[in-house]
Amino acid sequence: MSNYLEATNELYRKAAIAPDVGLCCTTTPIWQLPGLEIPGIMKEMNYGCGSTVHARDLVNNPKVLYVGVGGGMELLQFSYFNRNNGGIIGVDVLNEMLEASAQNFKEAELLNPWFSSKFVDLRLGDALNLPIDDESIDVAAQNCVFNIFKTDDLKKALAESYRVLKPHGRLVMSDPICNQEMSDKLRNDDRLRAMCLTGAIPLSKYVDMITEAGFGTVEIRAKRPYRVLDPEKYATDELVYIESIEVCAIKDPMPADGPCIFTGKTAIYYGEEDVFDDRKGHLLLQNQPLSVCDKTANALSNLGRSDIFVSESTYFYDGGGCC
Repeated sequence: MSNYLEATNELYRKAAIAPDVGLCCTTTPIWQLPGLEIPGIMKEMNYGCGSTVHARDLVNNPKVLYVGVGGGMELLQFSYFNRNNGGIIGVDVLNEMLEASAQNFKEAELLNPWFSSKFVDLRLGDALNLPIDDESIDVAAQNCVFNIFKTDDLKKALAESYRVLKPHGRLVMSDPICNQEMSDKLRNDDRLRAMCLTGAIPLSKYVDMITEAGFGTVEIRAKRPYRVLDPEKYATDELVYIESIEVCAIKDPMPADGPCIFTGKTAIYYGEEDVFDDRKGHLLLQNQPLSVCDKTANALSNLGRSDIFVSESTYFYDGGGCC
């Protein structure tokens, strides 16, 4: 095992035994759902940078895989949508984290009469070699895990996620990203990488690696401020700004003209006709916004029309778009 992964395991082994509230900075509110109560210990062990729980991904009792179980909070949230024994699989490389999560489920059962620990199948395993059958998962998720991996390991983790997903299955992720250069000293600091700070890569590289793994559709659902690394405390000559993104990669076939990537662009037709038809499958109703993938946004912009507005990327995409 690589030294940086050993350092990561040691950091989170300690966090499993003694919760470290400040270890990660969650930038999204915890889901509030009717009849769902999150135990305090799970909140303390919420070592993520966003959320991977989205109701639109979780219809029809999906088989869910969650990599890096933490204190079990997101496993509990996923169980809200699939209340079948073994319907949710949680994989972690650390026995200590699996044991902590299992213990936390006992408290969750007391707070949530509908919940049973049997809903969750906890497995010892590695994101780089998942103990999961091929094409057996509807939704896979990870929160602030993949950013820790260096390039070759990140490729393996994405390939493993792709392998276990059913066709059209979804990989939902939350990770820090950073579009600035970082010093080698920062990049090579194993502890800072384990703390989800210095493994952050540019968004464009992150998306490229996802599509290179074979995912035909990528949705950038949210982008938020995460952390800053300042020269007074870190080995950097300038302030480094890190953001957190939420992404859904869908195991759709790869289109002949390349992946469909949604970064929150919108097209609006405001011409004289009731509708604009580009003859390529896109209908724009007069003065009605239509979410479009980046390919379609570029194609519409290249038409050179004065009656079509195409927005810049908002990095907020909530579905319903056209590719």
